[in-house]
Amino acid sequence: MMISNLRQSKGAAVVFFVIRLYLGYTFLSAGLGKLMSGNFDASGFVQGAMARSEAGVIQGWWGDFLENIVLPNAGVFSFLVMWGETLVGLALLLGAFTGFAALMGILMNISFLLSGAFTQNLIMIILAIVLLVGGANAGRFGIDNWIMPSLRNNGHNGKASNSKRQLI
Repeated sequence: MMISNLRQSKGAAVVFFVIRLYLGYTFLSAGLGKLMSGNFDASGFVQGAMARSEAGVIQGWWGDFLENIVLPNAGVFSFLVMWGETLVGLALLLGAFTGFAALMGILMNISFLLSGAFTQNLIMIILAIVLLVGGANAGRFGIDNWIMPSLRNNGHNGKASNSKRQLI
C-alpha cells in the first residue's frame, strides 16, 4: 500500500524530482568533466583499486576482475565510464527513461564501491533505489510523462487491445 501511494502521489513525485535533479547533476558533471578533459584514463583508478585488493580492503575476486578484464581494456572502460556518467546524468535531469537511468547509475556506483571508492557512492545507490521504487512517478515531472504512456500502449494508439500479450 505504501509503495502504491509513492507511485501515485504528486508530493512523492516532487521528492523524486529533487532526487533526480541531484543525481542527474552529480552524474552529468562527473561525466562532462571527464569528457572535457579529453584525456580521461581509468587505468590509474583501476590500479589503485587493485592495490586495495592486494591489501585486503576490497574483495579478491573483484581485484582479479579488474586486473584481468578491466585493466587490459582500460580504453573501453574509460569510454564507458565517461559516456555512462554523462548519459545517466542527462537522462535523470530530463526525466527520460528514469528507471533505466537509475539502474545504470546503481551499476556504476556499485562498481566504484567495490573498487574502494567509498565517498558518496552508497548514498547515490540508495537514492537511485528510491527512484526505482517510485516507478513511473519518478519521471512524472519529466519527459517520461510523455514517453512512457506511448510505450505502454505498445503501438495501439491508445486503444485497448483484447488480445493477450505474448511474453518473449
